[in-house]
Amino acid sequence: MSLLEQRLQLARAALSEDLDIGQVYGRLLKVTGNLLEVSGCRLVMGQRCCIDTEGGGELEAEVVALDREQALLLPLRAPSGLYTGARVRPCTSESSFSISPLLLGRIVDGLMRPLDGLPPIKGQPVSWQQRVPNPLLRRRVSEPLDVGVRAINGLLTPGKGQRLGLFAGPGVGKSVLLGMMARYTQADVVVVGLIGERGREVREFIDDCLGEQGRAKTLVIAAPADQSPLMRVRAAESCHRVAEYFRDQGKDVLLLMDSLTRYVQAQREIGLAVGEPPVARGYPPSAFSSLTELVERAGNGEQATGSLTAFYTVLAEGDDQQDPVADAARAILDGHVVLSRQLAEQGHYPAIDIGASISRVMSKVAGPEHLLQAVQCKRWFGLYQQVRELLPLGGIQSGKSHETDEAIANYPALAAFLQQHEHEPVSLTQALEQLALLSGGMYAQAPDQPAA
Repeated sequence: MSLLEQRLQLARAALSEDLDIGQVYGRLLKVTGNLLEVSGCRLVMGQRCCIDTEGGGELEAEVVALDREQALLLPLRAPSGLYTGARVRPCTSESSFSISPLLLGRIVDGLMRPLDGLPPIKGQPVSWQQRVPNPLLRRRVSEPLDVGVRAINGLLTPGKGQRLGLFAGPGVGKSVLLGMMARYTQADVVVVGLIGERGREVREFIDDCLGEQGRAKTLVIAAPADQSPLMRVRAAESCHRVAEYFRDQGKDVLLLMDSLTRYVQAQREIGLAVGEPPVARGYPPSAFSSLTELVERAGNGEQATGSLTAFYTVLAEGDDQQDPVADAARAILDGHVVLSRQLAEQGHYPAIDIGASISRVMSKVAGPEHLLQAVQCKRWFGLYQQVRELLPLGGIQSGKSHETDEAIANYPALAAFLQQHEHEPVSLTQALEQLALLSGGMYAQAPDQPAA
């Protein structure tokens, strides 16, 4: 072999190795609020970028819109240290993250990075994207779910794979009710998403509402209100992706997300930032389409085992149940539990207004006798609320209406049935036994002093 051939072989071998062929950078053109305009490099929707900041640091951002030759980005944290012409480095999009049973008991952010000071979890790589099951192949809701709350178990019985909304104004006990369900629900895995809540509430919910009993089987994904709208959106999506993974592993999963309203508000901030027109009280069209896409990811899958039951809190601004987000959520969910400020002010906890609440799958998971008993109790509750203000004035005369007299006579026992201390779990079996006694006029057990 000649010297020339030897050199050619060495050259071919060198070319076959992985070579660093260089990096294409873009430039930061404009900053408007949280919206960053970038040009000079090829970017795709959803791609991550790192932008140089003053002092040698980098700001991570994500492409949310494209405008001719420019890309519009939103940062994953509050932007600071940016300057005109800053270098923008496109990053390889992270298409997967690690997941394992060791995630249970942990607290992470929207990108699945630890917030509890413990090392990152190493496990099976899972894609961020998940195909939504074919609606005709999804397993139907056919089994009741025991959530440990007497009023819900007895009168609004949920099913495994159902999606319910928890509609409440601020300060009526929704966090306490979520904590009760996280601790007492008969589920293998609980995923809690704290989206857009105050930072103080994150620690309080973990320590006070979950406690050691609830935290052992729970993964908490938190994106407080001070984080960017993009991080709040990613946190909500991460909750669903983790819940989908455990459901597809054959586990019974409970997803609690507080709140769906904050998720839609984050989508509103993103939509308005990129120039979408507001169509309903300042909400752009993409906010409501993303709401439907997110909720549809919950529910049963195509497998014979495993379920994903979701409870979403919906904030009724000023206790307005006709808020656009509340109205849209009520239409796409499989039921709603309404918390009443009037009941909360009376010291009635949990402050569930059973007359305004409904479970759309209860008829599929409850027996005929159970359904009749629940309807009877809801009728008593509704009749009593109609005449409640007239009773102290003597405006109701007994004997005029047998149903009204029956409602007034049975309301104290019904109120005792509906109230429950936050540290007092009531199983589905116990709730049905007590409901049978109540509908027969025999239930008169006074509840423990409830906690707000």
